Formats: sequence, structure tokens, C-alpha cells
Amino acid sequence: MRAIELKATGLLLAMPLLAPPPSPSGTPRPPSPSPVTQAPCDPPRGNRAPFSEPWAQRRLAFQRAWPFTRGEGVTVAVIDSGADATHPMLAGRVARSTDLTGTGDRDCAGHGTGVAALIAGRDLSARGLPLTGVAPASRLLVYKQQNGDHEEKGGERLPRAIREAADAGADVINISIAAGDSPALEQAVRYAQGRNAVIVAAAGNTTTPDGAEGPSYPASYPGVVSVASLGEDGQRVESSGLRSRVDVGAPGEGITVPWPNGGFNPQAQGTSYAAAYVSGTAALVRARHPLLRQDQVVHRILTTADGNTGTATGSGMVNPVQAVTALIPEEAAGTALRQPSPRPARLVASPPEDGRTHDRAVVLAAGALGLAALAALCGVVLPLGRRRGWRPGKAVISVPRDEDEPVPPPSGRGGIGAS
Repeated sequence: MRAIELKATGLLLAMPLLAPPPSPSGTPRPPSPSPVTQAPCDPPRGNRAPFSEPWAQRRLAFQRAWPFTRGEGVTVAVIDSGADATHPMLAGRVARSTDLTGTGDRDCAGHGTGVAALIAGRDLSARGLPLTGVAPASRLLVYKQQNGDHEEKGGERLPRAIREAADAGADVINISIAAGDSPALEQAVRYAQGRNAVIVAAAGNTTTPDGAEGPSYPASYPGVVSVASLGEDGQRVESSGLRSRVDVGAPGEGITVPWPNGGFNPQAQGTSYAAAYVSGTAALVRARHPLLRQDQVVHRILTTADGNTGTATGSGMVNPVQAVTALIPEEAAGTALRQPSPRPARLVASPPEDGRTHDRAVVLAAGALGLAALAALCGVVLPLGRRRGWRPGKAVISVPRDEDEPVPPPSGRGGIGAS
């Protein structure tokens, strides 16, 4: 029963929660064109820590990118329901938390805690925890944009959060929210992109507040990485929306995420969590390739994905290892790397040869030519030697000399004299 309750709550934002009747908070809020309902701050109790590595983590295998980078020096903004910075996976990861709702810093929904930890949760494998964030060395800026209620169309808090994150120097901005289109939201997205921030957003799920699915924003704006939910087989899951433009996919069902108060939710689902995996990948790319512009980072993520698997899957499952290590022809050689990149993991069918392979090939080729020459030589020498009874012969080329000059002694080279 508990798992079912957690699963329902895990659908928040991209698949909104039905809030209880409104109650005044007694604190001021940012201006909004319509009233916003508030949920009580009592997220369901989480489960115990997982005993085995979650399928999504196995499928993405992002730990294979860690020898190159863990996201050092990269700042990721998470615009959501807040985050529990006291959770073991987030301890020390949240550099700053900003409440835009006037309800305090607590994550009353649990959603933001899960999203933030999938992006930058600490690697606690040494303590026996098999769950970790994609970019555990990156730092988080948390913006509490809602308190369990769904963002109203035309609301001002989401655009405000995007602008504040851009001004704070966020390299990546994760928006696991399905909002409506508005000039203020579009302008905020353009502003952040102009400040070189990669914006990743949930493509939205099949249920919306009014029951009529439509395009999700900011996912549908150009240049924003719109993320769909995919299953372990790489196919779109049934709950992933069909009306928004989709760029790439990531795991989005049966996701294990950290939960407020130190627990875990083993049954989270939705494009919100898929977006978190892509934001973590973007953090790894930005750390490894610090000179890339935000649009180049987006291009790298889409180019290295596993490939389209059907309607509303975009470029297919995100591939963090390839996104970090691949050699992209469109990028200027050597200008985007902090240091020379090693051979990518699975970039080409026939990997480039190393120096030892090249030297070995040269030696073998030279040896083959030598054997061929020796065989040809033997074809001439052996018959001639037999005919002469293996006696030394004269020089092949006649050299004029004095009659009084003594004949040189035999060379002992099988009848072939010096030329």
C-alpha cells in the first residue's frame, strides 16, 4: 500500500497532484494572475534504502564516464518543489536554496528531492548504497517554485526562477514542470539561453490539469532539451506525452529516488525524472567540455543518444558515456576539451589503432617482404650452386683490369661477387 501511495505522489509536476482545498499561508507570494492552492507539508514516509542497483542506473551506466569527470565545477539549478538538503544523498550538494512560494524551504511534495538527487546525489556506494546521482561532484541551486501545487498557466514564479538561476551562473537548468505557454516564460528561457545555460525540461505526461493533453512548456520552446519517459527496452512508456516536441528520452518508470526525511521512493515515474537523468548528463558534458556553448552541449547529447525507437522518442535513450567521450566532427578539434580526450567508449565499429599495433604491422610487413626476397634469391642461387658443384664462381659483372693484376681470392658468398 505504501508503494502505491508513493507512486501517486511521484507523478507530481509533469503529472500534477490533486491538491486539497486552499488554505491561506499568511505569507506574501510572488504575483500570479490566478490563486494557487497549497498542499500540506507532509510528504508520505519513504521506504528503506534499495538493496540492488536500480534498473535505470544499470541501463545508463553513467559511472563509466566518471574516470573522465563527475561534474566538477558545474552548477545545476533545480526548479521544483524544493529539496531536502539533509538527506544523506544531498548532504553538501545544495549550495543554495531559494523559496519563491513563501512557504519555507522544506520539500512538501518529495518530487524536488528525487529530481535533485538523480542529478547530483552523492556516491555512497562505499556505505552500501547502490543508488547515486549522474554527476555527484556538481553543485545544486534549488528554487522552490511550488509547494505541491501545479504551476498555473501564465504564473510568474517559473519565469522568475529561470531568470534568477541564469543570473546565479547556472550551467544547466532542470525544469521538471509542465506549464502553459506565456510570453514571460518564453522570454525567461531566451534570457537563460543567452547567458549560456542548458535548459532541460520534462516533455510532459498524458494527464494534465484540465484533462486535455496539450504541448508542455518550456519543453516545447526551441533550444530546450525536451525529454520523454522510456522503459528499459528504450521504448516510450505509455504515460509519456505525445503532444510536445521530444528531443531525447531517459528512464521514466519504476525509478528509485531519494525521498524527504531520509527515505526512498521505489516507484517514481514520469518525464520529470527522465529530465533529471538528462540534466545530469549535461552536467558531465559541461564539466568535460567547458568551452562548448549551450547549443553545442545540446547537440552533443542528441547526437550521441542511442537512436529513435518510435513516436515521441526523439533521438532515443540518452547515452551519458558517449555524450562525454565521443568525438563530434562539428566541434573544432581540441578547442572544447580540458585535456586531450582518450578513445571514446563505443564511437566507431573499428577503433583507431594505437602505436603498438602500428609498429607490429610495420614489422610484419617488412618480414613478409624479406621472406619473399629470400625465396626469389634461393630460386636463383640453389640451381646455380648445384650446377657448379658449390664451387665459387666469377663475378657477375666483368670489371676491366690489368693483365698483371692478381685475381682476387674467392668471396665465399655462394658464387655472388661484389658488384
